[in-house]
Amino acid sequence: MELFAEITGNINTIGYGLAAIGPGIGVGIVVGKALESIARQPEASGIIRTNMFLGIAFTEALALIGLVAGFIFT
Repeated sequence: MELFAEITGNINTIGYGLAAIGPGIGVGIVVGKALESIARQPEASGIIRTNMFLGIAFTEALALIGLVAGFIFT
């Protein structure tokens, strides 16, 4: 029974790690595209920066949902 608890804990850790990969890649893409947009249109940097922060927040929400789901299902 102890071995089952260890395996379950390890699987939960791997699951959260996999759930965090997607948002990490997503944040990288969002920031990269925002910087590219600011380089093309510097006069719109305020609006682009605001949208970038919103995109980061929504993307990071996925990682938090993965973390909470890990706690709920254990």
